Amino acid sequence: MSRSLTAALTAAVLLAAACGGGGAEAPRQSKTELSLYNDKGAWSKYFEDMGALSKQRIGLSVKPVGHTDSAQYQALIKASFRAGVKPDLFTWQTGGMLEEIVKQKQVADTTAIWQEAIKNGDLSQDLASYYTFGGKQYCVPLNVAYWGMFYNKKIFDKYGLQPPTTWDELVKIADTLKQNNVKAFYHTSVLFSFVWFEQLLAGSDPDLYDRLSTGKAKYTDPGVVQVMERWKSLIDAGYFINPGDKTDPGDVLKNGKAAMVSFGTWFNTSMTQRSMQAGTDYGFFVIPNVNPSLPKTSVVFESGPLCSLVKAPDPEAGMKFLKWWTTTEAQEKWSASRGDVSANPKVTIADQAIGQITKDAGSGKYRLVNRYFEATPPPILTAALDGFGLFVTKPGEYRKVLEDIQKAADDYWSTHQ
Repeated sequence: MSRSLTAALTAAVLLAAACGGGGAEAPRQSKTELSLYNDKGAWSKYFEDMGALSKQRIGLSVKPVGHTDSAQYQALIKASFRAGVKPDLFTWQTGGMLEEIVKQKQVADTTAIWQEAIKNGDLSQDLASYYTFGGKQYCVPLNVAYWGMFYNKKIFDKYGLQPPTTWDELVKIADTLKQNNVKAFYHTSVLFSFVWFEQLLAGSDPDLYDRLSTGKAKYTDPGVVQVMERWKSLIDAGYFINPGDKTDPGDVLKNGKAAMVSFGTWFNTSMTQRSMQAGTDYGFFVIPNVNPSLPKTSVVFESGPLCSLVKAPDPEAGMKFLKWWTTTEAQEKWSASRGDVSANPKVTIADQAIGQITKDAGSGKYRLVNRYFEATPPPILTAALDGFGLFVTKPGEYRKVLEDIQKAADDYWSTHQ
């Protein structure tokens, strides 16, 4: 047989194998760039910076696909479960929303990553509980955050004000600002309408807060009604800006439209994006309990997941990136770029106030309560967000608001106890 004929036959055999003619399939080309779908459109630069570092370290870059409308984003991700373009990585929420997609067998198991990270001291065992379902972990922490109060330091200095250590002191500050025609607090009728409810309830009766999230208490119980009445009294006193104001809360604080804004430590990024200097332009303090007899100050806590699908375009590449994401090297970059805290205990926080709450929370100084957005089952949360949005515009409707939320809670818990 001639060399040319042999070569031709060999080529034919290889072609047949590649086309599925009984032989092994050609190896799939591994990805070098991962799409990262997220509901944090303003963070695209930070994701790109992380992608540049991950390209150097593990050969995988990141292309962020950012969204700003939470409801539309969630619908997009859920649609990808069934058909259409599937993200390599995506951000989500812990609590009921994560449990939902875990039960649907859509999100990839990351137990091995968690075990190694905990062993190396890159993640804490306590944090794992927020990512554990059926004894296994899913996703890794995109971020962690502790909620408190950001304040305009120049306004505080102008009127001789200091961060409060008691609830009464906080109200006195609000009253002083009112007397000088300055709105004390930011609030909104959309999405984050729950912020003051969770803070007032957690600071009054954190046990009731926990029972409410598990269906063991009702929204019409006296303790919850009292929280709404206290919230109403603060609104009636004129301490808040217009809840329909569309100004970005970062701009609200910078321009002094309100002296204080309550958000998670991730809001620090909004300050750094506006070239505001911690300690000079703004500060941060832990919000005191409404009930001073509680043994520990209640601090609202949240952690947002970074996930990969079970049927991701390249599961191995996704797992490789998630494993790298938890490392000290990656988290030092992630934390420093945004001026925020990290899920990795080894990372040092530059901002003193933000670093202090992280240290204190880790030492057990505070009673950590899961953020209402994650603690509340989605069907109840939807009714609550609508209800609180109505309440901040019509405070007198608080009893009807609680009754409507409880109807949604009754429907949910009747089949989920």
